[in-house]
Amino acid sequence: MTSRNGYFPGKTKAKRSAIITPRTAQETQIAAMPRQSRAARQALAKTPPLRVGGDGLVEGADRIMRTPTEHQAAGVAFKVARIYLRVSTDEQDLTRQAAIVESTRAAGFYVAGIYREKASGARADRAELLRMIGDLQPGEVVVAEKIDRISRLPLPEAERLVASIRAQGARLAVPGVVDLSDLAAEAKGVAKVVLESIQDMLLKLALQMARDDYEDRRERQRQGVELAKDAGRYTGRKANTKVHERIVALRTAGHSIPETARLAGCSESQVKRVWALHNQAQA
Repeated sequence: MTSRNGYFPGKTKAKRSAIITPRTAQETQIAAMPRQSRAARQALAKTPPLRVGGDGLVEGADRIMRTPTEHQAAGVAFKVARIYLRVSTDEQDLTRQAAIVESTRAAGFYVAGIYREKASGARADRAELLRMIGDLQPGEVVVAEKIDRISRLPLPEAERLVASIRAQGARLAVPGVVDLSDLAAEAKGVAKVVLESIQDMLLKLALQMARDDYEDRRERQRQGVELAKDAGRYTGRKANTKVHERIVALRTAGHSIPETARLAGCSESQVKRVWALHNQAQA
């Protein structure tokens, strides 16, 4: 026999849990944000962006202050994001990832910088990535299309990369990785420790999956090359003559191998290989 409230006799109805889901917390923050008038939003949309700091960094027309701390001190909700866009080769296009800029602004973020790069995610020495980390300010958010845009590095190196972002007081906001940072910041005691541990575990899992996918792709590529060689159809990868010419010109001008790699946008091993082939051809 049950009581009118559906519970066993003598039992009181349980209280609703005080735990707030990530979605509810996000909705609460959005609802608390100050709203712009329609006229202000239309005027802002018509204002062309101001380009500063080179081709890779774009400051939006909605720039107010360089750091969010001044806004927070004034009691104004202000969220700052820096967006990292990456593809692996020159043949790939960054256009597909450009929609993330609008979605980030639509989520209430001020976009402080957009960093575009064509480099392998399995490299830690990416120029634009390092520049973005150097530009980060406390409280900012790093946005990317997927976690593999940030890293395809082995897990220990990927964790060091994420640690360098966190050391700046920033955090990651990447689709596919649940963000519990706001909940963890509000929690105390055991709940805080648990939430932070879950966040670290989810992030490690995502980083490892990105690395596993990279290694699977490399293995399939290797198998495909072997099959093509056996069939006599493998001709090898076409050399990027523009990069090779740039490397030769820089080395001829007296630049060191590290300087040449940085200026040419390639690895030091490629500089050594191209320069050795050039010397052999000149001999």
